[in-house]
Amino acid sequence: MNSLSILALAFVGLTVIGVPLFASVGLTTALALYLIDIPYTLLAQTGYSSLRPFPLLTIPLFVLAGRLMEVGGMATRMISIATNLVGAYRGSMGLVTVFACMLFAALSGSGPATTAAIGSVTVPAMRREGYDVPFAAAITASGGALGSLIPPSNLLIIYGLVSETSIPRLFLAGIVPGVLVTLLLMFTAYIVARRRGYGGTGPAFSWRPFLCAAWDGKWSIGAPVLILGGIYGGVFTPTEAASVAVFYSLFVGLFIYRELTLAKIIAALRFTALLTGILILLTPTLAFGQLTAFYDVPTAVQQGISSITENPILVLLLIGVFYIFIGTFMESLAQIILFTSVFLPLVSSLGVDPVLFGIITVMTCEIGFLTPPLGANLTVASRISGVSIERISVAVLPFIAAYIVGMVIIILLPDLTLFLPNWAFGLSL
Repeated sequence: MNSLSILALAFVGLTVIGVPLFASVGLTTALALYLIDIPYTLLAQTGYSSLRPFPLLTIPLFVLAGRLMEVGGMATRMISIATNLVGAYRGSMGLVTVFACMLFAALSGSGPATTAAIGSVTVPAMRREGYDVPFAAAITASGGALGSLIPPSNLLIIYGLVSETSIPRLFLAGIVPGVLVTLLLMFTAYIVARRRGYGGTGPAFSWRPFLCAAWDGKWSIGAPVLILGGIYGGVFTPTEAASVAVFYSLFVGLFIYRELTLAKIIAALRFTALLTGILILLTPTLAFGQLTAFYDVPTAVQQGISSITENPILVLLLIGVFYIFIGTFMESLAQIILFTSVFLPLVSSLGVDPVLFGIITVMTCEIGFLTPPLGANLTVASRISGVSIERISVAVLPFIAAYIVGMVIIILLPDLTLFLPNWAFGLSL
């Protein structure tokens, strides 16, 4: 049995018996170092260097900003704007949920955080309108996953750091795919709701209520304009934008809407600490990624896939299928760190832009948020709705299909993703 087989068995075995993922990766990395006689100081050195990049501060700051906006009243006003914009007809509350998730995704950068913020309001509303509760929870979970694609996205930040790709370019590249997936999710929600006769109660669209809601929520809408406008206007970097977002959310919550209290701020800080604690995965996964070079894994993968096909579209589809499978049991952060170093050299050799590959990678991670047994968004939606993950997993299948269709479109039409960053940064298509 060769070293790679031993390492694969060790990792799978540790994962199966329930060892936390960061420990499974760390122990497997330590075993790999032992097998090829490399000092264990590599783990310590990698741990130190992995937490040094300044852009890493962006993640906890955006998580904190999103949480403050949620408890400070900004999320509620976004839902009000979406509700009055859509009006009341079959499936309208499902459309409102997806649209509100898209708006809040531009604030939080996190899929589970978006699911929690929007779902806590819209799932009870859909229940009152007669929606099947698992279906309502599925809409919220699938819409919440947009938080990982629409900028600012924590997963795009991690991918940019690992692949050394421009984070502003990645943010711009996520806009069109994000809108595309939003439309696909809204179409799916509408078709299912119309067939089952959900919704249709309440006032129809009229300009006065919408304009009133928009005026009341102008500070909420101003947040993504400030954040993204500041980044692309060259006023501040993504990390500085995250700091601005925190101060903006504090200011609006304390002095404009006056819904923030000291207790809510402390709870938001605690939530941020718990959610960003997953960055502990960085140290062992980056070290493991470095070891793939010693074991010549990228070359082996490239040769294996090239023996099947060298068509870039088919290669991206194969990688997408692999990512979706891996995402059922592996956390998205670890997935990006571990496999970007393996697959990026392959797709780059076939002429695929690293920015496009980053968007495809994050789209597959979004599907991972919706697939058990891990399914972070399913877990959040289950807690909000009081429905088992198993029932939500069945109801979410049409929305997973919508994500897959979106991924295939992006692979077949790469200019949809690349024209915005290429235009903004003066590159030829």
